Amino acid sequence: MSISTKREQGRERILDAARTIFAEAGLEGASLRAIAARAGYTPAALYFHFDSREAIYAALLQASLLELRADVGAAAQGGPRQAFRAGALALFDFYAARPQDLALGLYLGPGGPAPRGLGAEIDPELNAALIDALAPIRTAAAGFCDDPDALLAQAFAQAVGLLVLAETRRLRLFSQAARGLMEAMLDALLEARP
Repeated sequence: MSISTKREQGRERILDAARTIFAEAGLEGASLRAIAARAGYTPAALYFHFDSREAIYAALLQASLLELRADVGAAAQGGPRQAFRAGALALFDFYAARPQDLALGLYLGPGGPAPRGLGAEIDPELNAALIDALAPIRTAAAGFCDDPDALLAQAFAQAVGLLVLAETRRLRLFSQAARGLMEAMLDALLEARP
C-alpha cells in the first residue's frame, strides 16, 4: 500500500468518525478528542491530516456540496423552466435522503439554529461551493426571469423549510407530504412568472 493510499484511508476514517460525532454533538459540542477516539487515533495524530476541528467540518461539508452539485447539475436539464423545477427538486431530494448533510450545511446541533460559520478563512470557500452547487438552478431561472437570484433564494428557502419541518415531523400536523408541497410551491413560483 502506498503512503498516499494509507494517508487517504486515514483521512477517510477521521471523516467517517467526525460525521458521527458532529451528528451527535454538533459543531460546538464536538471535540478533537472525541473524533480521534471514534477514529482510533490519538488527538495529536489528527493534526497529520487536519489543522483543526473546523477543517474537518469543512472537509465534510465541501464533499457534501460537491455531491449536491453533481445531483443538481444532472437533474437541471431541458428548457429553462423544466431545468429550474428539476434542479430544485434534485436539491430537495438530495437533502431529503441525507438529512445529516442538511444539518451539517446549516450548522445544526443540539444548540439548535444559530448564525455560525467556520471562520473568515473557510467560510468564503464553503459559501462559494454552495453557490456553485446551486448554479444550475440559477442558470435555468435566468432563462425566464429577470431576478434569478430571488427565484433561487425562494426555491432554496422552501426546500430547506419543508425539509426541516419534515425531519422534525411537524408536517404531520397538517397531514402533508414534504415533497408534494415542494412540487406545488415550485409550480406556483413558475406560474407567477410569465
